[in-house]
Amino acid sequence: MDFGKLFSKLVDVVKENIETAAAKPASQPSAQPKPTPQPATPHYEEEIVRTDSEWLAYFREILATAFPQYTVRENVPVTDIAGFANDEFQLYKTRPRQAYKAEWGQPYTFVLEQMGSAKGVVMLGKGHSHDSNVKYLIARMYAKKAGIPYINFYTQMPNERDYVIGRIRKFLN
Repeated sequence: MDFGKLFSKLVDVVKENIETAAAKPASQPSAQPKPTPQPATPHYEEEIVRTDSEWLAYFREILATAFPQYTVRENVPVTDIAGFANDEFQLYKTRPRQAYKAEWGQPYTFVLEQMGSAKGVVMLGKGHSHDSNVKYLIARMYAKKAGIPYINFYTQMPNERDYVIGRIRKFLN
């Protein structure tokens, strides 16, 4: 079949579709379905604003009362957990063999210990940027290498008591 015949058949099909559509009785335009109402995103009516020292006191109290079986140490250098290690591991895709030293890591806000052995790390950080800050990444990597659960909390979030306790229990078990 040549191009001319193919084009002629295509024109015939289009004309037939137009005539069929014109022959149908005019119907009312289809109504657009109403969008389903989306649940409201959770917002916190009363934002809790605390200073750094107030956050530390708040978590200190939670750890002391909800986890009395642990000794709690504060502001613990990464070297207390990992020693003075000078490792190579991948924190960034562009630098897969970058050397990192444990002493460069952000000190752990709280370390939960039992019988002199670290059982969990609780880190407080401002904003989500502390997830990408190299000091926090080094601290997290050394906790992971030591097999210690690393639990971080953002201080711009409410961090209600039940949430904090539940999350720490989840990581420790």
